Amino acid sequence: MGVSRRVFLQAAVAVGAAGAVGATQTATAGAAAAASPPGDVVGKVTVGYQGWFACIGDGAPINGWWHWTQNWGQSPSPSNTGIKCWPDMRDYTHGYQTAYANLGNGRPATLFSSYDQQTVDTHFQWLQQYGIDTAALQRFNPTGGEGPTRDAMATKVRSAAESHGRKFYIMYDVSGWTTMQSEIKTDWTSKMSAHTASPAYARQNGKPVVCIWGFGFNDNNHPFSTDACLDVINWFKSQGCYVIGGVPREWRTGGAGTRTGYSDVYHAFNMISPWMVGAIGNSGDSDNAYATYTVGDQADCDAHGIDYQPCVLPGDVSGRQRAHGDFMWRQFYNMVRAGVQGIYISMFDEFNEGNQIAKTAESQAWTPTNSGFLALDEDGTACSSDYYLRLTGDGGRMLKGQLALTATRPTQPMVSGGGDTSAPSAPGNLHVTGHTSASIALAWNASTDNVGVTGYRVRRITGGTATVVGTVTGGATAYTDSGLSPSTAYTYDVQALDAAGNVSGPSGQVSATTDAGSSPNTNLALHRPTSESSHTQVYGSGNATDGDPNSYWESANNAFPQWLQVDLGSALGVRRIVLTLPPATAWATRTQTVSVQAGADGGNPPQVLGATGCTFDPASGNTATLTLPATVTARYVRLTFTGNTGWPAGQLSEIQVYGA
Repeated sequence: MGVSRRVFLQAAVAVGAAGAVGATQTATAGAAAAASPPGDVVGKVTVGYQGWFACIGDGAPINGWWHWTQNWGQSPSPSNTGIKCWPDMRDYTHGYQTAYANLGNGRPATLFSSYDQQTVDTHFQWLQQYGIDTAALQRFNPTGGEGPTRDAMATKVRSAAESHGRKFYIMYDVSGWTTMQSEIKTDWTSKMSAHTASPAYARQNGKPVVCIWGFGFNDNNHPFSTDACLDVINWFKSQGCYVIGGVPREWRTGGAGTRTGYSDVYHAFNMISPWMVGAIGNSGDSDNAYATYTVGDQADCDAHGIDYQPCVLPGDVSGRQRAHGDFMWRQFYNMVRAGVQGIYISMFDEFNEGNQIAKTAESQAWTPTNSGFLALDEDGTACSSDYYLRLTGDGGRMLKGQLALTATRPTQPMVSGGGDTSAPSAPGNLHVTGHTSASIALAWNASTDNVGVTGYRVRRITGGTATVVGTVTGGATAYTDSGLSPSTAYTYDVQALDAAGNVSGPSGQVSATTDAGSSPNTNLALHRPTSESSHTQVYGSGNATDGDPNSYWESANNAFPQWLQVDLGSALGVRRIVLTLPPATAWATRTQTVSVQAGADGGNPPQVLGATGCTFDPASGNTATLTLPATVTARYVRLTFTGNTGWPAGQLSEIQVYGA
């Protein structure tokens, strides 16, 4: 389990600037190298993105109330909780029922799952809507039971970033990862580096960005030697990466929170990002940190040609730290007046520490009545649920020089009343532009608004009930609803949204029927072209779609993960995949671990089914069936093999793909 960083750091004693770390040098006039030019982290605001919430029933491999509770096997309740405040659930299309009492307004107490793609899409839509640039996906030790779920989250974040024009990068948290030195390299080369092919992957100075959080912290969860730290940093640099270090706040000054003798480690990074959660809790603390740490840190980074990305936090709701935004704005002011290169927000979705900027319950009407949770109005000032997203957007504008440097918070806690209360006009001329057996494409005329339309909400109407199936932003006026059933009628309408949260009335409704599609007994993969990660001898991937039960594909040996992919030729509905091995009894019983990726992108299709053990037994035909949680529309279907108890390679006689 990834543990809240505050657990490690609250005990650290803040000290003044008198200490020294190893051979830390004093900045001298004229020694500074030119700062890096603007990129995806320099000149930008980055949010830390946990993406670590799951719910029983969401299909995640971890199959539990991951991070919502102390006991992941039991529903969240007042006696089984892992969070400090309650999310605003109004923008999520699906919530999971908890054992809490209803909210103060009578609505059921549900929570989101990060494993739902719509959740991640909603979060990245917020980043786009509020002008927040980049997300750093937290990746704790992926070698244990959390690994398959964390792997899936990387794919979901990539998809959302691509869809919403945001940037993302991998941020390794090495807390408690004792075998980190070798395993982090393997994880990067075999899994995470593939995501750098995405146009949404963050780059700085032309290089893919990677962050390593946890070197130099003076506690038992970060026991890494200087040699081990330098080896990892320099290895990532040799891979062509721009490397950020998440380091103790006393990295330069010395103090109880940092190990001694780590100056060379800290100065090996391309960018330094000191951690401040647990160290400050009010505006006075921020001013003290500015004088004690920030000014000197920036000078030291300048002297060594390193970029500087200090941490800004909204404050713990449960600790009454936020002061309706004044605490966070003071930090933005202090960072910008110090001339920092970038800002890191701790965090986007950290409901466990109460330090999230994601939409949060704004009053007791939006928290469970028996929870004891505080809401954003805890100090008597009403704040909209999106207030800290808006505040972060304004802080980013000040960093970029789009807003003049000011110690006076420009963001109002509420946008109603004296703010924008006018809803956009309803979208016009909603119409169907195409349909397949598993999808319906829609388009409409743009709405108008007194300030500006920020997006549209597409709703599917069933029995008079409207369910949001998707959102679009960035001026788009089209949407394709996929994963539908063949020969089925569907009805839709669309609503327009603005930045103040106003929602238009619905457009006129439109209906369409999906195509009949292929027979559920038609193997869509038969004789279709294939591709692969590798093969042994003559056992190429083409054998897996040739219809011959005795031929087979076998990957390179002792080199997991391996994959095989089939091109269906066009986007088709996919629900069931049958895998076979040759029927001969010479093939002893074996279990292969397989995950499924499927989509329109043959380069890196998104994951649709997590790692699953497939047992092949000659006594029962040597077949295994994988059923997806829902029908997906895909041209490319990929199987990724990560284990085989019978032979150290991926093996497959036939892949058979069916629509039902």
